[in-house]
Amino acid sequence: MQPPPDTGPPSQRVRPGVLRWLGYAMGAGLPPRHRTWVLHDTTTGTWVLRHVARSLAQLAVPIALVLLLVPGPFWIRGVAALGGLILGLAFSIAYMPEATENRVKKAGYPPGTAQAVRDRSSAQRQARDTERRRAAAARRAARYRDRRSG
Repeated sequence: MQPPPDTGPPSQRVRPGVLRWLGYAMGAGLPPRHRTWVLHDTTTGTWVLRHVARSLAQLAVPIALVLLLVPGPFWIRGVAALGGLILGLAFSIAYMPEATENRVKKAGYPPGTAQAVRDRSSAQRQARDTERRRAAAARRAARYRDRRSG
């Protein structure tokens, strides 16, 4: 498998408008010009929060219908809506990697691209953190040597 494509610089990413984003959140594909944004959306550091936001957008319609159309006291409808919300979010979170991979496939990337990009970003972040810790340890050691010698 070839190395995963980069998410591209921010200037190349075209964010969809509100209505297109709602369609995207509901599962519709986006036009090719949004391709790099979809990959960014599913691989950025906040990809989990973005997935939850899309899930909440999907759940908003049935929750609203339960609250508005089901007969009975509001507290019962509210509890039913809350139960549906919790169950829906649980399933959404359980299948989060698969759902994001499906979105990336719809955008035209090969299967596994989102996970590969997230893994590469994680490795780069870990390397930066390791280097930062090594530099901090070297500074502390130098301060300790200076105190001991002086």
